[in-house]
Amino acid sequence: MIDNLPPLRQILDDHDLQARKSMGQNFLLDLNLTAKIARQAGDLADCDVLEIGPGPGGLTRGLLAEGARHVLAIEKDRRCLPALSQIADAYPGRLTVIDGDALEINPLAHLTPPIRVAANLPYNIGTELLVRWLTPPDWPPFWQSLTLMFQREVAERIVAKPGSKAYGRLALLAQWRADARIVMNLPPEAFTPPPKVSSAVVHLTALPKPKFEADAAVLSRVVATAFNQRRKMLRSALKGIAPDIEDRLLAAGIKPTERAEQVPLEAFCALAREVAK
Repeated sequence: MIDNLPPLRQILDDHDLQARKSMGQNFLLDLNLTAKIARQAGDLADCDVLEIGPGPGGLTRGLLAEGARHVLAIEKDRRCLPALSQIADAYPGRLTVIDGDALEINPLAHLTPPIRVAANLPYNIGTELLVRWLTPPDWPPFWQSLTLMFQREVAERIVAKPGSKAYGRLALLAQWRADARIVMNLPPEAFTPPPKVSSAVVHLTALPKPKFEADAAVLSRVVATAFNQRRKMLRSALKGIAPDIEDRLLAAGIKPTERAEQVPLEAFCALAREVAK
């Protein structure tokens, strides 16, 4: 046991907690696994940790047991609150639980830097939250690192390289401003109820500044337009961006006949600079 609290299965029974599909819930009940995920977030002793969708608190307990200075957990499902308050009592002063929707709450009022994010994200809002964390108005962001559980297919899109089917907007967004790697794979049977797909934990470390110079808004528009028609050659897919797009592609070192999935991040940034001119 990682602490003196009851096993998670017992907590589910005590509070009559069944995972709800409508909330994208799949509970992770193995405390050895949740502690292992917490360790992937790095040394937490001097950090505040933001956790989204703690559910009955498996990962929350892992983060606290691994020494997180303070955990802020945002939970939309009120049925989970009694279980989380049990954890707060076991770790006095180190866990704050906010009842609400993570998409609508600004957590920064409750956190003291340095801040890391660690979460088994609800499947239905995971990508949206990641995109928000990667696209703040100012960089570097409020977080040092993100350690996040996704469906494996989403995790592969975050770390994908040019030329692969998974390569697209999410890979470019993540890899422009962060180092991203898959640090753990989890089979469906690790969860209750088991999802239909495998899962993976991705660890992203914020870079002090983006890997290559580019205006964030221009880069985002160029990449979105290129991948919206990923089967087309770039000279066709991007013709709405600039009338002389072929010249700008050539100036950025990109063949106009290439498709979006063949173009590496550095070249997209060069193109964004050409378009911004």
